[in-house]
Parts: sequence; structure tokens; C-alpha cells
Amino acid sequence: MKHGKERDLVLKQIFQFFDEISIHYYFTKIETETFLPGIQIKNGSLQIDMEKLKYPGDLLHEAGHIAVSSSAERESLNDNVVENNSEKAGEEMAVLLWSFAAARKIGLPSEIVFHEDGYKGEAKWLTEQFESEKYIGLPLLQWMNLTDFEGENAFPQMKTWLRE
Repeated sequence: MKHGKERDLVLKQIFQFFDEISIHYYFTKIETETFLPGIQIKNGSLQIDMEKLKYPGDLLHEAGHIAVSSSAERESLNDNVVENNSEKAGEEMAVLLWSFAAARKIGLPSEIVFHEDGYKGEAKWLTEQFESEKYIGLPLLQWMNLTDFEGENAFPQMKTWLRE
């Protein structure tokens, strides 16, 4: 997504969503190389370098890592959350589905999150799965008490956006 009005609107929607659900973010210069361009997790908050940010949807993915982490460990999250942490690697499917639900909630197309330059070449497949309601990772979100199997809080609706 190039810089311009469309990008600005997408970013505005994402930041409003973060404000609503209490995902903390700060605008700063990031001097080090990061896992995703222009985004770094520091002490459970998103650090965002708007000049280096390449894909606005990556913000939702990284916010998902913060959201699905327990409240007790949230503030200790830094940098590449899954690197050298097998427990966090297991949460990746929940993060993918959380970011899909977040995009739905704020009215963004799935392709904003699952862009062609990410997800190890599986972005199109992930979009197809989620769009056809094959919610890989749903049992994790339910176990985390973020959504329900059925009823008014059935996925992609969420009971809450941040894990207790």
C-alpha cells in the first residue's frame, strides 16, 4: 500500500481501534532493524516509525501478539515475540485469526493484513481459509476466552479483545 489518502484512512481506522481496545502505541524513530518494517514491540506497546512502516496491516498482526498474551506477561513482550520462545510460537494461529477479526471489526479487507509480501507466501491461502470460515486457530481464541463457538459472541465477533 503506497503512501496517500487510502493509507492514511486505513491507519486512522487502526489507531482508533487500538485506542478503543487499549493497545498502547507510540510514534518514534526506530534505528534498529526490526522483524517487520517500522514496527517494534517494547514492553508490551507498539513502537511505530511511520517513515519505515511498509504495510499498515502489519500493525494489526503485531497488536495481535500483544492481545493474545496474558495480562500478566503483556508488559514483558519485546521485539520478535516468537523468537526463541516456543510457547509464543504456538500462539501464532490465534494471532492470525485475531488480526482477521480485528480487520473485520474495523471494516478493512483481509488483504490489508494478509498482504502478498508476508506470511511466508501463505497470505492468499490464509485469506481464502478465513473468508470461507475455516477458522484455523479458533479453539485457541476460545480457550483464551476471547470469543465463543456460538451465540452473539461467536467468531468473528469477540467477547473481548485483550486476554486476561
